[in-house]
Amino acid sequence: MADWSVIIPVKRLTLAKTRLRGALTGGPHDDLVLALAADTVAAAGRCAEVGAVLVVTDEPAVRRKVSELGAEPVADAPDAGLNPALEYGAGQALRRRPGDGVAALGADLPALRPEDLAAALTAAGRHRRAYAADAERSGTVLLTARPGAPLAPFFGTGSAEAHRLSGAMPLDGDWPSLRRDVDTAEDLAEAAQLGLGPYTLDLLRSWKATGRGVLPRPREDAGQTAGGGRVGAVQATVATFDEEARSGSALLDDGSEVTFDAAAFNASPLRMLRLGQRIALETDDSGHVVRLTIPTIP
Repeated sequence: MADWSVIIPVKRLTLAKTRLRGALTGGPHDDLVLALAADTVAAAGRCAEVGAVLVVTDEPAVRRKVSELGAEPVADAPDAGLNPALEYGAGQALRRRPGDGVAALGADLPALRPEDLAAALTAAGRHRRAYAADAERSGTVLLTARPGAPLAPFFGTGSAEAHRLSGAMPLDGDWPSLRRDVDTAEDLAEAAQLGLGPYTLDLLRSWKATGRGVLPRPREDAGQTAGGGRVGAVQATVATFDEEARSGSALLDDGSEVTFDAAAFNASPLRMLRLGQRIALETDDSGHVVRLTIPTIP
């Protein structure tokens, strides 16, 4: 049931995500920020709990892109920073859909899955105000207010604690694609392990094709088995997947078919596979598939 209006703030592209600038060698920073926002907006728009997505921005390129995605761009009338923009966006949302709860969502969630957002919003509906912290549990990726409650955003350094002190209830669900916001190159690599949305993924692929863009490895070493041994990795395309058995097969680029079992799937950060999806297969010395991941840009 679509009971939430989602507010997503996006700065001017040249001013946004400064810690991410230069994360991909030679890649235009503005293009990367726009792709992150586009994947966030697209995922929010596909969420069953969301009735409207408003994007507060004065950036022309963002306004055009989110309009294509079915969201409504709203001018940043206060022009006074993130929290005033969110307060203004919440007011605009209530004018359009007065019976909705309001949810403020970060614009840097390129791995966001609609089902993770839906689960978080369902949990948030039990509280007057609620928030979901980021993967590090210091920042905030989602802040919600039920109808009649003020949004009262306190985004910024240490926002998770600030929201807790303001009376918002913490949401403790396991929603990795929601919690993985992207502020640094390492964050982007971790998001890639979860599975990037099409805009960010296509951008990274285009940079790879032109010899630009180097995506670093995530913080944890994804190239080790449980026993510490190194594994090899090859890219493949999903051919079959049994959701109940959590096993399937994939076609290597040479046309040969490789099977993977539930243990390999369960060792991955993935929750679902689509036929035709590109994946990386990590194998042990015998060639047995031990883990699946989403390919990152080497």
